[in-house]
This record gives sequence, structure tokens and C-alpha cells, in this order.
Amino acid sequence: MSVSSQYNKDKKELVIRVTGRFDFSLHQDFRKVSDMDKQAIDRIIIDLSKTDYLDSSALGMLLVLREKINNNKNAIHLIHAKPDVKKIFQIANFDQLFTIG
Repeated sequence: MSVSSQYNKDKKELVIRVTGRFDFSLHQDFRKVSDMDKQAIDRIIIDLSKTDYLDSSALGMLLVLREKINNNKNAIHLIHAKPDVKKIFQIANFDQLFTIG
């Protein structure tokens, strides 16, 4: 399990990659990589291509991140989610809160 990030200053874009289980054990790491000056970020991409599982605490972390950017649905993109992860987003109605692709 790990969280990594990459910031593109020219695009004002932050890419966060979650590997393995996205659960409470990643809380501090996720907070560190997502702690940013909201003026310096226009878009956040959460790459879930290597995420095998997520729980309610991961959903909570994503909601906190959304609040940090003033609840802008189009600013956070959840991408490459596996079918099981995508199903959790659908059940939680996250498609109403985030751009999922």
C-alpha cells in the first residue's frame, strides 16, 4: 500500500496514485500528498489503476479533498478504477460528486 504524487506546475495539476488498499492506514500519507495551496492547483487526478480495494475511510478522504477545493466536481478526476472500486463509487453516489473516468 502506498500513495505517491506528482505536481505539474505548468498545468497546475496534481496527480495522486494509490497502490494496493486505499483505507485508513493511508490516511496520513494521503493527507500529506494532497496538502496543497489550492491557488496552485486547478485539477487533481486520482489514479486508481493499481488500487485493489477502498473502504469508507478512503471515501471520507476523497470528500475532505473535495472540500479543500471548494467542492468543485470538475476539479477532481478519479481515473482507471477497477470494476470493484468503481462499483463502490456508484453505490456511494460518488459519480454525483466527482468526475469518474
